Amino acid sequence: MRTPTVVFDLDGTLVDTAPDLAHATNHALSRIGIPAVALETVRASVSHGARAMLVKALDIAGWTLPDAEIDDLLTHFLDFYGENIAVESRPYPDAVEVVKGLKGRGMRLAVCTNKREGMSRKLLKELGMLDLFSAVVGRDTLPVYKPDPGHLIGTVILADGDLGRTVMVGDSETDVLTAKAAGIPVIGVTFGYTHAPIASFGPDAVIDHYRDLANAVDMLAAARVKGG
Repeated sequence: MRTPTVVFDLDGTLVDTAPDLAHATNHALSRIGIPAVALETVRASVSHGARAMLVKALDIAGWTLPDAEIDDLLTHFLDFYGENIAVESRPYPDAVEVVKGLKGRGMRLAVCTNKREGMSRKLLKELGMLDLFSAVVGRDTLPVYKPDPGHLIGTVILADGDLGRTVMVGDSETDVLTAKAAGIPVIGVTFGYTHAPIASFGPDAVIDHYRDLANAVDMLAAARVKGG
């Protein structure tokens, strides 16, 4: 029997990226004279991507821009973020050690994120985490992205994982919806970026700290084998 496959979301799940994303947002806003917005005002938008963060920040500032101008701001955002991707971003407490432990047990690990693949790989590399994962699948890797279940299923396939023993780990409603649509159990983390408590979206398990992850993975993987 193959060991479980564990697929992680990135922002708000493996790494606390909100500070650097907020800096990039404010850099883009400064191009058109909008004062900086506070991190907490855009934090819940992180899981929806860079453009959503910009739109939220513009809304907070009372600005509405045509799509073309938002696209221009997004270009400035991405340029700045790419050069400052890991200034303040850090893995969540014990995340690296726990993920290494899962890998050491022979589990196949992957990342499925709506962040662009190049940015995701750069972030993980700068944090010394890239080699832990058999696949890193971003928003632009496949023709679809979360919450389309094909994004998660495609990630497992690219990682040469076992769809019948896969567990997802995420921090947002998008992650839960994606996993449920793919028929894959999902563990929600309480420390990420979401507009409501992660438990309210109905994940199969909830953890408050990475030290609880291994037990949750084992429980859900075993339940899949028993049920299938």
